[in-house]
Amino acid sequence: MSKDITILAIETSCDETAASVIMNGSKILSNVVVSQIESHKRFGGVVPEVASRHHVEAITQVIEQALKDAELEPSDLTAVAVTEGPGLIGALLIGINAAKTFAFVHDLPLIPVHHIAGHIYAAQLEKPLEFPLISLVVSGGHTELIYMKDHMSFEIIGETRDDAVGEAFDKVARVIDLPYPGGPHIDKLAQSGKDTFNFPRGLMKEETFDFSFSGLKSAVINKLHNCKQKGIEVNKSDVAASFQASVTDVLTAKTFAALEKYDVKNLIIAGGVAGNSELRSRFTSMCNDKYINLQIPELKFCTDNAAMIGAAAYHLYEKNHLADLTLNGRNFIDIEEYAF
Repeated sequence: MSKDITILAIETSCDETAASVIMNGSKILSNVVVSQIESHKRFGGVVPEVASRHHVEAITQVIEQALKDAELEPSDLTAVAVTEGPGLIGALLIGINAAKTFAFVHDLPLIPVHHIAGHIYAAQLEKPLEFPLISLVVSGGHTELIYMKDHMSFEIIGETRDDAVGEAFDKVARVIDLPYPGGPHIDKLAQSGKDTFNFPRGLMKEETFDFSFSGLKSAVINKLHNCKQKGIEVNKSDVAASFQASVTDVLTAKTFAALEKYDVKNLIIAGGVAGNSELRSRFTSMCNDKYINLQIPELKFCTDNAAMIGAAAYHLYEKNHLADLTLNGRNFIDIEEYAF
C-alpha cells in the first residue's frame, strides 16, 4: 500500500492569504482563506502594496490554523507547495518566503505551483479529471482555453488579446457605480434585466479561439456616455444583463468550437468568473445537450484558495517537479513551462 502524500499548500498571489492541507491531491484536511476585499473596496481594486502588507500580517496565523484544523504536525507532512506565479510580485514573495522557511526548518521538499494550474485542478477536489480535456480559465487576470492530454500537460489554444474577462467585469461595474469586486454585483443586477443593448461580441466572426473584451468594455462606456449627454435614463439592470450576455455568448461559442475541433468530451471551467450564475447555467445546459462531461468547482474553490494549489502540487510532486531555496516569485509565467 502506497504512503499518503500530504501537502501543506500556500497561496498569496493577489488579495487572499490562504493555506490548506491536502491529502493525495483531493482530500481536503483543512482550507483557510483570509480575504482582503474589505480593505481594497475603497480603492475600487487591489492595491499591491496594501495586499503585501496584509499578507505579512496574516501568513503565519493562516499556516498555523491550517495545520491545527488538519490536526497535523509538520512532521506529518510530505511536502510544502506554494504559488510561484503569476500574480502580484510583492504578494507572491510573502507566500514563497513563508513556504521556503517552513520547508527549510522542517526539512521538507518544496513544490512551486503555477496559479492557473491550481485553478484548473480545483475541479479535482470534487472528482478526478478525465482526459483529454479543455479548460476555460476565466478570472480577473486571465482568459484562456487550455488543452490537456494528461496531468500537467498544458497547451494554450486561445487567450485574450487585451482585457481578461474578470477585468472587464470590474471596469463595467465601476462605470455603473457598482462596488468592487464587480463580477458578483453585475451577476446579481443582471438577473432583473434583459439584453436590450445587444453589445458587440468580440472576435466571433474570426476563425480563432482567442478572445477580446476591450471593444465590449468600450461599447458599454460609450453607450452610457452618449445616453448621459442626451439626458436618457439608462436601466442599469439591462446594461448588466446585456454585458453579461455578450460575455457568455463569446465564451460558450469559442469553447464549444474548440471542443469540436479537438474532438474532446471533457470540459473544465475554472477561475473566479466561473462563479457567475449565467455562465454556469449556460454551460451546464449546453454540455448536457452535447453530451460533454462538465466540471465546474463549487463557488468557494473558483476564487483564490490554497486547496487548489495543493491539488495541482500532488501531480508535480509525483513528477519530481521541486524547487530549492532559491525559488523566487514571477509575476508572469507561461503555463506551458509547467507542461510534462
